[in-house]
Amino acid sequence: MGNLQNNSVYIKREDFIPFSFGGNKARKAKFFFEEILRGDYDCVVTYGSSSSNHCRIVSNLAAANDMKCYIIAPLESSEETFNSYMMELFGAEISVVSVDKVSKTIEDKLADLKKAGKKPYFIAGGGHGNLGTEAYVECYEEIKDFEENAAVHFDYIFHASGTGTTQAGLICGKLIHNDSTEIVGISIARKNPRGRNVVLDSARDYLAEKSIFFAENELDDATVFEDGYTGDGYGSDNSSEVIDQVLIKYGIPFDSTYTGKAFAGMLDYLDKNSIKDKNILFIHTGGTPLFFDHLRK
Repeated sequence: MGNLQNNSVYIKREDFIPFSFGGNKARKAKFFFEEILRGDYDCVVTYGSSSSNHCRIVSNLAAANDMKCYIIAPLESSEETFNSYMMELFGAEISVVSVDKVSKTIEDKLADLKKAGKKPYFIAGGGHGNLGTEAYVECYEEIKDFEENAAVHFDYIFHASGTGTTQAGLICGKLIHNDSTEIVGISIARKNPRGRNVVLDSARDYLAEKSIFFAENELDDATVFEDGYTGDGYGSDNSSEVIDQVLIKYGIPFDSTYTGKAFAGMLDYLDKNSIKDKNILFIHTGGTPLFFDHLRK
């Protein structure tokens, strides 16, 4: 992207992953569906809002594999979006309930499907879990390959941080490679300490599963979770000007739920912390359909 605020800024286009508009959820879903197809499951149950990139991609992959997808969605975030239109196109059965009833509804849905002779596979919201973390350890390897081939070292990596496994995977990759790169997750909804603790727990779980051990202070120091850019919470639009400017200048679509909020947060973070003359990588974690929701506002 050239020089921005006296830094050399690069962008990793996860939205170019060639399935259902790509993004971090497409990278994670590939791992989940490899396990689903190996296990002879015949349907998928997951959780997410009407803005969820995860639910769009999971329901698309389910349809592509002739499986039914059941989505439990929170009433509090159920406005129509281009993502939700596609979930319907993919034939997903969407159950909208209040947040306090989500866990019970998921349990009931899984029990009902099993009682009917089905073999459901459950994916936590956002692709949470060690498979989701593994996907972004893989992503970090791609970043390392780019650094070697392009003879560049990234001083900072910024990205939208939501359910935590994207950031956890990047942190694990950094620790495994003993890198000095600062990984900064810009929260799109959650506040500290919960948001940061979820990232830390995901990283701990993944490393424990792989029998990789780091001192707790190393893991703690590597986890930077910025919660000052969430606006009014998940789905809020506090980045319209940045989204418009990036599209006009670079032809790159961001959205107001995830990437636009994270990119705007990154620019402010660089300014407030007087960061200059550094190599910065921003990871575009997808959400292109939601860009068109931004245009309608």
